[in-house]
Amino acid sequence: MKAKAKRGLFARFASVSFTAALLSFADAALAEDAPPASINLQLQTWTAIADARGILKEEFDKVGVKKVNLIAQSSGELLGAESAAVGGGTLAFAQRMIYPAFVQKANGIPAVIVWLSEPSNRYRTPIFVSAANKNINKLSDLDGKKFGSSRVSCYWSAPFEILTNAGLPLDSRLKKGRVRYENIESPAVAIQALLSGEKDATAGHLAANHFTAAWLQGKFKKIAGPADTGVYANYGGRVSYFAHRDFAAKYPSVVRAFLISRERAREWTYDNVDEAAKIVSKALRIPEEVAKFQITHLGQWDFMAGEPDAERARHAIKEFQKWYVANGDDILVDKQLSEKQIDDFVDGKFFAGGSHSIYSSKYSNY
Repeated sequence: MKAKAKRGLFARFASVSFTAALLSFADAALAEDAPPASINLQLQTWTAIADARGILKEEFDKVGVKKVNLIAQSSGELLGAESAAVGGGTLAFAQRMIYPAFVQKANGIPAVIVWLSEPSNRYRTPIFVSAANKNINKLSDLDGKKFGSSRVSCYWSAPFEILTNAGLPLDSRLKKGRVRYENIESPAVAIQALLSGEKDATAGHLAANHFTAAWLQGKFKKIAGPADTGVYANYGGRVSYFAHRDFAAKYPSVVRAFLISRERAREWTYDNVDEAAKIVSKALRIPEEVAKFQITHLGQWDFMAGEPDAERARHAIKEFQKWYVANGDDILVDKQLSEKQIDDFVDGKFFAGGSHSIYSSKYSNY
């Protein structure tokens, strides 16, 4: 009799627990707001491909977003405009490397990282000079010379580490270095300054439009790159996608649709490089040769694999902050994030084990 009573009590407890679980799940589903009718995304190589292949429409239709607009960067390409667009609601998501994303977070943009890439590499942000400059052929030749690049970007963070480790630090607000530094927000202007001789060196992603064209025309020569074992390659140079905190909280299924779209476009591109290059050439109005370089070069970033582990993502951010602060980064010395702020910056529900992760079961069959 006692055993029967215990079984009955257990059955009632299990039933209540199961019901509570169902209600909890239902509450979580109801907590997600109705999706926006349309969203804006950056026009870049993979989004152009995903749009042309119908991937964006297919994935966003599933979550109730009926229109996806691809927004081209301004002709001036002022680095950092993407972050402001996310903060103001113009873009649903923005892509930046960890360093600029972190700085903009420290400056108050209410964003969360919803995807982080695998580690970077030595090819992503080299230091280069004009091919016509016969006086600068190695890193030590930059002592006392003029360097121009965008300050809140990889175009500063990569050469900062390279030159610091070589004993040739860049100028900062805090003290004079061995290499004169000037902030130039537009890559097009930085390239012109380099080719005209106004600046002696710069850094950039060779898979970025302006740099690719000049590189393929033989106008640059590379004199150094990040170390594979360095802080930039392993931590600060990772690519991130981030969204406004409220957007990620209200529409996690929309975020997941975005991330699945990226993975599907990435997989298709690797299997169809020539066709993908034609799509990118037309959408971005660039020569096919440039488009194919941007897809296949080892320094490309649109088709990198993701970092599935949220804790490793957080560790990467903490490690890069630690090194840059210790070595006199004149922004991060003044503006640092606490460990808790960094933990919150990485939105765990989109990483492995999270409620809206893509890192399981082949995206749960999409």
